[in-house]
Amino acid sequence: MPRRRMVVLLLDGVLPLDFAIPMHVFAREAPEFYDVVTCSVGGLVVAVAGGMQVVADGDTSLLRTAQIVVVPGWANAASAQVDPIALDELRRAASRGAQMVSICSGAFALAQAGLLAGLRVTTHWSLWDVLAEQFPDVTIERDAFFVDNGSVLTSGGVTAGVDLALHMLRKDLGPAVANHVARRIVTPLNREGGQGQFVEVAPEPPGDDVMAAAQQWMLHELSRPVTVEQMAGHVNLSARAFHRRFRAHTGTTPLAWLQRRRIERAKELLESTSLSVEDVGAITGFGTPANLRAQFRRATGLSPAAYRRRFWHDTPP
Repeated sequence: MPRRRMVVLLLDGVLPLDFAIPMHVFAREAPEFYDVVTCSVGGLVVAVAGGMQVVADGDTSLLRTAQIVVVPGWANAASAQVDPIALDELRRAASRGAQMVSICSGAFALAQAGLLAGLRVTTHWSLWDVLAEQFPDVTIERDAFFVDNGSVLTSGGVTAGVDLALHMLRKDLGPAVANHVARRIVTPLNREGGQGQFVEVAPEPPGDDVMAAAQQWMLHELSRPVTVEQMAGHVNLSARAFHRRFRAHTGTTPLAWLQRRRIERAKELLESTSLSVEDVGAITGFGTPANLRAQFRRATGLSPAAYRRRFWHDTPP
């Protein structure tokens, strides 16, 4: 198959890991499938957040050759205005059918270009409210690592860009290649997000040690039934106070949070072990195989067996 042309737009103050993700996953691990170049406004040297600089391959006219455009996050994205020339090139690329991708705060560049209007998107959790305030015609998905709208894809903070990159590999090249790259870069291929059947939980906001302690206890109790009263009792709160505080901290209910974690763990076991569905159900607290199948299908759109066939880690490194 012909290589797909990917152009990575580097804005001043680009975040180093955000920039490195597409360069490593696509340029280094899959160079036979992707032709990856970088560009900057005016082709100038770009400052990298943290104190170094990077030389782009060319100016933003390179975006005219792109089949895929990737915009990594950059420092102060919520308060910085992207150069009008870059915004115009982003619009041109989108209008001729290029796939538009943002990592972390790169969503602000796509939003400034008007490319996120009416879409479900995500970004770093600390920027959800700012993005929503600045662009009220955008719907923020607060429980997804990434969101795939087909022609426009956005991801959450920093390492969520890895999840999105692997998702793109899977869509373009199939699960075997995505699994192979995931093993090469030593990351699990289990944090799906952005499609209805693969929504996962975004990074938890910091700042509440009591809720963090409750979550750790809940994770240790995955294999057995747990009530909200038991969760609350572990941190010496009433059930009502615990429920209210947990929801304020995570944006979801305690039981919904625990259910998602159980699904995540079931995915891990199905992808990386040969355990039976019965054993997976017992380990993850779903009990019977029938209950696991029902809950797993409701959460992912697939049966456990179908999920294992699709995402089994069987490609040698």
